[in-house]
Amino acid sequence: MKRTLGVCYYPEHWPEQQWADDAAQMVATGLTWVRIGEFAWSRMEPRPGQFTWEWLDRAIAVLGAAGLNVVLGTPTATPPRWMVEKYPDMLPVDAQGNARKFGSRRHYDFSHLGYRAESRRIADLMGARYGANPHVAAWQIDNEYDCHDTTLSYSAAALAGFRDWLAQRYQSTDALNRDWGNVFWSMDYDSFDQIELPNNTVTEPHPAHVLAFRRYASDQVVAFNKVQADALRKYTKAPLIHNYMGRTLTFDHYKVGADLDVASWDSYPIGFLSDRLEGTYKEKQKFLRQGHPDNQAFHHDIYRAVGRGRLWVMEQQPGPVNWAPYNPAPLPGMARLWAWEAFAHGAEAVCYFRWRQAPFAQEQMHAGLLRADSAPAPALDEAAQVAREIASMPDVDAVQAQVALVFDYESAWAWDTQPQGADFDMFRLAFAAYRALRRAGLSIDILPPDTADLSDYKLVLAPGLMTLSDTLRNALSTFDGIALIGPRSDTKNAELSMKLPLGPNLPDTDVTVAMTESMPPSDAVALQGRGQFHHWFEHLEGSAPVHLATRDGQPAIMGGDNLRYLAGWPDDKTFDRIIGGLCDSLGIATYDLPAGVRIRDTGTHRFVFNYAAKPRNWNGITIPPAGVHWEPTT
Repeated sequence: MKRTLGVCYYPEHWPEQQWADDAAQMVATGLTWVRIGEFAWSRMEPRPGQFTWEWLDRAIAVLGAAGLNVVLGTPTATPPRWMVEKYPDMLPVDAQGNARKFGSRRHYDFSHLGYRAESRRIADLMGARYGANPHVAAWQIDNEYDCHDTTLSYSAAALAGFRDWLAQRYQSTDALNRDWGNVFWSMDYDSFDQIELPNNTVTEPHPAHVLAFRRYASDQVVAFNKVQADALRKYTKAPLIHNYMGRTLTFDHYKVGADLDVASWDSYPIGFLSDRLEGTYKEKQKFLRQGHPDNQAFHHDIYRAVGRGRLWVMEQQPGPVNWAPYNPAPLPGMARLWAWEAFAHGAEAVCYFRWRQAPFAQEQMHAGLLRADSAPAPALDEAAQVAREIASMPDVDAVQAQVALVFDYESAWAWDTQPQGADFDMFRLAFAAYRALRRAGLSIDILPPDTADLSDYKLVLAPGLMTLSDTLRNALSTFDGIALIGPRSDTKNAELSMKLPLGPNLPDTDVTVAMTESMPPSDAVALQGRGQFHHWFEHLEGSAPVHLATRDGQPAIMGGDNLRYLAGWPDDKTFDRIIGGLCDSLGIATYDLPAGVRIRDTGTHRFVFNYAAKPRNWNGITIPPAGVHWEPTT
């Protein structure tokens, strides 16, 4: 795999006579890719059926002539004003019933079939015009699905679509009533037309109703993406990509990715630290200018799974952003570190956002590689340094890890629907397990919940899976490593009702969750020896061996040699102890890493990243703050 760098560029924002100079400077910096077009619908089609392609033709020609490969975006994240006038009911509606207005972006409802047809139309027209263009080497479909909370819409279009979706899934209201358990609170339906969207109810709506709507909403994102992918496939063999976001769980990324060639994501480590990650003030202050040392890695790994091995970073933070509660500048060297970390996790390309800082509109406070006056911003030199370093490194693919973590989007919807504890969150649970693996110096693969073969791994963690799929259950039945399942795994059926017999129903493993309790931050369950569970604890029964017990003698980890159930949510030190013990028994090497240091292995090199604001020592080598060190693995 060849590593490459790129940048996001908006030719429609700048005088045309500036394009060639910009392109030449991009190439001189060492950039290979340039993404354009994803927000330019009003400049492509200023009025219905009236097209002004010529400016885009010239922009692609100028960029391509300079030696750049173009990623061309379909502009469906920003429908023009005339589109809203044509379809006033295409606007998304929030949970309180308020239509969201034109005036920013992502002002469309995934369920609106008229707008979906318009999106197919513009993708088809762009494919016909540019599909054979030698400079257009990749396509991005739309931009950041669910950004600004736009997956869930409570519109008339969503209501009509949801009723039809329910009718197809259940076939009869008798089946729906039975599967949902609508005898509870007299919620039986006689017709699918009686079913409303699950918002604005007196108290919490039926959990099966909510989960069904979450599944429906996810399917609309999949369908919206697919119509554009199908349109473009007629004209091009270039890879189709979508740029996902960090900690976005409202749709099934695996299903969207099935219609694409590459999964990319938009990496904003400092923005995410303050905006999307829990943590103490002290911890956030420690990584204020670096980002959390495991957050970017987690997303690289999950999106590599979504892309079936192909990963890009379509937008990489180069400096202060504009959208987080507070927006400090990165520590010098971080723009380089973030790029190398992405490459170490298998990224083919890292594209910085953006080339030049915009002097107008909503994102004018978002830094670029150039300032608004075209002077170099700090990250420009770091990007050029990465480009020089890439040229001296061998091409390499991501290495097969010994450890895997299973992550499931439907489980995230389930526990969001019925958290049972104010601080229970699927991402937080999975991220806690992932962080423990990273602190042990391990490389990790993330797997989808329908994985059928685990034979390449020694250790598999599957926290919080609502229901084990048949394929995963079969894979576990023949797994000869150790699989640690739980907590809160395989205890509910597909309709979010308790399983009978009670779960988890692990193959040939007698373990049952008899009772569950969630705990406030002031409480914890102490374990024998040392350590504790916080947030969540399950009382286990059964005849399987107990591998770890609570201080009062209840099972904490229970199961056989290969399949074991974790009964609670360990705190960080306890997770470290559990992972260390499992790795020791499996012969997996772990490391006592200095604070803020993380490692990642590739097929040829071991990369060592220092997220700390102070120098750290690794095997006798001093790594500076925001430093990257690599050494051959053979």
